[in-house]
Amino acid sequence: MQEQSIVEAILLGLLEGLTEFIPVSSTGHILLAGHFLGFQSTGKAFEVLIQLGAILAILSVYLSRLWSLALALPHDARARRFVFGILLAFLPAAVIGALAHGFIKTVLFETPMLICVMLIFGGIVLLWVDRRPQVPRYKDIMDYPLSLCFKIGLFQCLAMIPGTSRSGSTIVGALLMGADKRSAAEFSFFLAMPTMAGAFAYDLYKNRDVLTAADLPIIAAGFIAAFIAAVIVVRSLLGYVSRHGYRLFGWWRLIVGFLGMAALLIWG
Repeated sequence: MQEQSIVEAILLGLLEGLTEFIPVSSTGHILLAGHFLGFQSTGKAFEVLIQLGAILAILSVYLSRLWSLALALPHDARARRFVFGILLAFLPAAVIGALAHGFIKTVLFETPMLICVMLIFGGIVLLWVDRRPQVPRYKDIMDYPLSLCFKIGLFQCLAMIPGTSRSGSTIVGALLMGADKRSAAEFSFFLAMPTMAGAFAYDLYKNRDVLTAADLPIIAAGFIAAFIAAVIVVRSLLGYVSRHGYRLFGWWRLIVGFLGMAALLIWG
């Protein structure tokens, strides 16, 4: 049973890493896959805690840029404004996530049909936004005004509903407000760092009394798999969306959503 759980954890970790930074909802994919695999995690903590692998993946890819940004903070107003913009965008999700944590984990995470509906709805929105005629006003995330950062942060709150997608909501929000496709994805990368780290720390704190030593190998397996897969995605995504946009991910969401809905109606 433990070996089977480890294999399932690795599969779910790979799924997390592959989907975390693309606008298809990693949480939605993991919850649906876990539902059909019969995978049960203590306090639904696994699905959040393995995100640490994706966090470390993006930190490793962006390490030199983050270091340069840190060195520039004392004397570069542009760098300080960018960091403040990221923190400002993070704030709405931090507040709502903390207030609604129990409802999200015990109700929304336990409703697979809702996940399928949101995958389908998000796919339609993503296809519409991708085809929408646009003359970008913002092409460099360092020049995003603070008001834009905060509005993107409000969009990120939609991702509290599993199946919506954290990256999807932030990317769509940025595109609707004038960002180009590449910078929208890149801003979502940077915003993921405090958001996912905060979610990890808060969920670990909330589940500190129910997690046991038996949960650690399963979480570790998912974490390592998520890290490896996420590194691959982060290194290739910006180039892909610059050339091809987000159409593929919109169709991906529709296919997964309809297949999941059909499977739920047939097998429950």
